[in-house]
Amino acid sequence: MNRIIILIAIGVIVIAAAGAAILANNGGSPAPDPDVPPHTDVSTAVVYFTETGSTEKIAEKIAEAAGGDLIRIIPSVEYTSADLNYNDSDSRTNKENRDSSARPGIANGIDLSGYDLIFLGYPIWYGDSPKIMWTFAETYDLSGKTVIPFCTSGSSGIGNSASHLKALTDEGTWLDGKRFSGSASYDEVYSWVKGLQTEATA
Repeated sequence: MNRIIILIAIGVIVIAAAGAAILANNGGSPAPDPDVPPHTDVSTAVVYFTETGSTEKIAEKIAEAAGGDLIRIIPSVEYTSADLNYNDSDSRTNKENRDSSARPGIANGIDLSGYDLIFLGYPIWYGDSPKIMWTFAETYDLSGKTVIPFCTSGSSGIGNSASHLKALTDEGTWLDGKRFSGSASYDEVYSWVKGLQTEATA
């Protein structure tokens, strides 16, 4: 029941945003500032990790479409270009990928207590989520929340990355995730967010 209520609320947010845009195009009241989330009974956060900026671009579009606060996961030790060299077997990301116990630290404290709905985003590294996302899943309490994963990649799908994160937390209600390219348009992201209401109206 909680899941259906949240999906209905997402639908209301999207419909309201669309209506505001139509009014603006027809000379009515101006569209709301995208930096100010629409009022809703479901408090929404878009939590994401990004290094090249691709995931951040999608996170910003989701926040605008769904009405939510942006929260970036910041690593305790930032990744350098050498760390991100996937072709180097000794690079930091390669070593983390091979080490099942690797849990990179998170520099910023993240307070999720006031949120009901969490969009959780990350890039795909070596076919899975970065190990810092595993740190997040094991650290933060997601009980009573609905989690909707999304990822970015050049070609790889979301695969088992979301189910791996879900298994690490055993908390919250996890919905099916979505893979985007870093260049995905706002319309594509908006359509996905709008589609989340399908189960509630079916």
